[in-house]
Amino acid sequence: MRTAFKGRAYLTPEQAANLSRTFGCVRRVWNETLAWRHARYRTDGLNTNVSEASAYLAAMKRLPELVFLSEVSSVPLQQVLRIQQKAFANFFAERARYPRFTSRAGRRSAEYTRSAFRWRGGLLYLAKQDGPLEIVWSWPGIDPATLDPSTVTVSRDPDGRWYVSHSGSSRVRSPTKQEPPAVRPRIPVLQGGE
Repeated sequence: MRTAFKGRAYLTPEQAANLSRTFGCVRRVWNETLAWRHARYRTDGLNTNVSEASAYLAAMKRLPELVFLSEVSSVPLQQVLRIQQKAFANFFAERARYPRFTSRAGRRSAEYTRSAFRWRGGLLYLAKQDGPLEIVWSWPGIDPATLDPSTVTVSRDPDGRWYVSHSGSSRVRSPTKQEPPAVRPRIPVLQGGE
C-alpha cells in the first residue's frame, strides 16, 4: 500500500545546523540554475534538460566561491534539478506559472531519496548527519518499524518547527475505532404483587 506520513522532528543543534546549511545550498542551487536556464534560453534559445543542469551543478561545485556545495549531501541538490525540470514542464504545459526565484523567508525543505537515507527499525538516518532524527508521527497508532519510505522530505516552517514527511510503501493499517459491545441493562423481574 502506498502511503504518505508526516511527523514533527526534534533535532539536535548539530543536526539543525547541518540541515540549515543544506537548505541554504538547495536554495542557492535552485536560484543559480534558474538564472542559468533563463539566460541560456534568452541568449541562445536553448532549452535545458536535467542532465545538462546536472553538468552545470558539477561545474558550480568546482567554483571557489561555491565550494561549500560539496559540504552537504549531493542528493537534495540533484533533487532540486528534477523538481525544477518538472516545474518547467508544468509551465510549458500551461498547468503552472513560470518558476520563481526562492528567498530565505518562508518554508524551506530538502528532499532525500533512498541513496541518501537509511530507515532502520523506525529510525531515520540522513546522509552527512551524526545520528538518527527524533520524529513524533502525527498518524495515530503508527509503528515506524513497518514503514518503507522511498523519499523523505525534511522541512522547516518560518516559525522554526521541523517536519519530516515521506512517501513509500507500508504495512500500516489505518486505525479503526472499535465500539464497545452493547450492554443491555438488567431489568429486575417483578413477581406477584411486588
